[in-house]
Amino acid sequence: MSVPPGSRLDLDLNSTFGAFFIGFAVASILFGLTSVQALVYFQTHLHQGITFYKIVICYLWILDAMQLAFIAHMIYHYLVINYANPSVLSVIVWSFQAHIVVDVLIIYAVHLLYVQRLWILSRGRSKILPSLMTAIVIVGSGVAISLIWAVYQCHVFTDFIQVEWSTFLTLSTTCFLDMTIAGSMCYLLMASRTGFAKTDSFITKLMTYSLHTGLLTSVCSLTVIIINATMPRNFIFLSVNFLTAKLYVNAYLALLNARRYLSPINEKRGTPEHADGCGVQINVVPYSEATAASNNAVNSNSEAGLTTPPSVKPLSTCRRGLLVFPSANRIAYTNIADAAER
Repeated sequence: MSVPPGSRLDLDLNSTFGAFFIGFAVASILFGLTSVQALVYFQTHLHQGITFYKIVICYLWILDAMQLAFIAHMIYHYLVINYANPSVLSVIVWSFQAHIVVDVLIIYAVHLLYVQRLWILSRGRSKILPSLMTAIVIVGSGVAISLIWAVYQCHVFTDFIQVEWSTFLTLSTTCFLDMTIAGSMCYLLMASRTGFAKTDSFITKLMTYSLHTGLLTSVCSLTVIIINATMPRNFIFLSVNFLTAKLYVNAYLALLNARRYLSPINEKRGTPEHADGCGVQINVVPYSEATAASNNAVNSNSEAGLTTPPSVKPLSTCRRGLLVFPSANRIAYTNIADAAER
C-alpha cells in the first residue's frame, strides 16, 4: 500500500503501537468482566425466559465482542502482517474505523437505556426531566455521527490532527451526558424516599452507585481529551479510548446485577424481574385502588392487635396521584407521586 508523501510518522513504537497493544490487553480484561457479569445475570434470571433486559445484554455483549475483534485485527495487521514494514504503519486500517462505529453504537445504546430508566422512575410525575434528557441524548447522537464522518475522512494517522475537533466535541458531549443522566437519576431517586429506613437506605445506595458509574465513564472520557490535547502525535489517547465503550457496558451490567447485593429483600430462590432493572419491584396502581388497599391493611392490623408504624398512614391522608407498591409486601416503596404528608 502506497503512503502519501509527507504522511509518514517518525514513530516511537513504545508510545504508538506499544500503547495500542497495552490498550488491547486491558480491553480484553474488561471484556472478560463483561462476560462474567452477563453470565451472572442470566444465571440469576433463568426462570424468567426471554425478557427485555436479556435481549439488551445480548446486544451489548455482541457489540463489545465485535469491538474487541476489530481491535485485535488492527493489532495483528500492524504488528504481524506488516512486521518490519514501517511504510504501512501510518496508514489507517479499516478495522480501526469500524471499531469507532461500534464504540458509538455501544455508548449511545447505554445512554438510551439509562434514559429509559429515567422514564420508569418518573411514572406519576412530571415528564419534563425525562423528555429533556431524551432530547439531549438524541442531539448527542448527532454529534457522534459527525465523529464517524470525520474518522472516515482520515486515511493516515496524521490526518487526526486536522479533525481532532470532532474527538473533543464527541467526548465532551458524552461526558456531559454521563453527568446529567446520573444527576437526573439521583434527583428522581431522592424524590422517591418513603420514610422507611431500609427502603431509604436502598435508594441511597442506588444514588451512590449511579453517581459512581457516571463518574467512572466521565473520568475516562476526560482522560482521553486531556491526553489528546497534550500528546496528539502519539497513540496513547487512542489506546485509552479502547476502554471507554467497555466501561459503559460494564457499568450498565453492574447496575443490573447490583440489585442482588443492594436490595433489602434477599430472596434465596432468585428475585423477580424489576421494572426499572435496579432492584425495586414497581407496580403503579390508581389512587382509588391504592387507598382502599392501604386502609384495609391498616384496619386489619388494628383488629389483629398489631402496631402500625407511625410513618404509615391510611392513603386517604395522601395527596392524590399514582402510588407505587412492591409486589411482595404492598408498602409504599419508591416512585411515589408526591408522597404522604408527615
